Amino acid sequence: MKKTAMLVVLFLVLAILAFIIIGQLDFSSFSSGGLEKEVSGVEEPVVPDTEQEMREAIQQDMEKGFLILVNKEKGLAKEYVPEDLAEISYFAKDRSPQWRKMRQEAVQAFHALCEDALEQEMEIVVTTAYRSYDFQSSLYYSYVESRGQEWADRYSAKPGTSEHQTGLAADCSSPSVGYQLTSTFGDTPEGKWLAENAHRFGFIIRYPEGKEAITGYNYEPWHIRYVGVLSAEQIYTKGITLEEWLGEFALEQGEE
Repeated sequence: MKKTAMLVVLFLVLAILAFIIIGQLDFSSFSSGGLEKEVSGVEEPVVPDTEQEMREAIQQDMEKGFLILVNKEKGLAKEYVPEDLAEISYFAKDRSPQWRKMRQEAVQAFHALCEDALEQEMEIVVTTAYRSYDFQSSLYYSYVESRGQEWADRYSAKPGTSEHQTGLAADCSSPSVGYQLTSTFGDTPEGKWLAENAHRFGFIIRYPEGKEAITGYNYEPWHIRYVGVLSAEQIYTKGITLEEWLGEFALEQGEE
């Protein structure tokens, strides 16, 4: 009789423990952090074992358009609009909602980046991301009128030559600089963290300091560009630009 009672008690204890564990799993998936990470988190990339597999993986990113080169020499058609634009959840609230979009995979990566920064008690948000050809045209020529051609060409892109039109670029900021786009952002904890960690999520600092002769633009610590995790890791590790990386990759492929 005692043995039976002990077995019943043991069964009840195990049942209660199982209920608690299952309950924790269920509730954690519905917590604000858990739900956001489930929706917007970036899957850990599978690191290729060989150089051939690496090239094939990067080639896949090229076919998705993640390595498209847009600069002062290479532009986009006026009609180009990415088909998979999605809404960004982390943004500066005083900016136009119209430009809080990027391509779907870039949005997921950006959300993961922002959430990781928040875990380090830092707030990083987008000010503008996707821009249409027409909006870029208005922006550029307003700079020409207000600040002159030379200034506009140094800090802004002519319509059709802006990375923002690809849906893969975002201008970021933080409350420490009043959500402004300023070179001093690079000296803030948020700017330093972004420079050191963006590649983990597939982004690069597109216009790094000291590379103005290659990129054609002054240093912009706030401007990030999605290229995929594998290319971002290579660009970050080598300390090069997208132009240089694409040049190296083309040579490895035996292209002229």
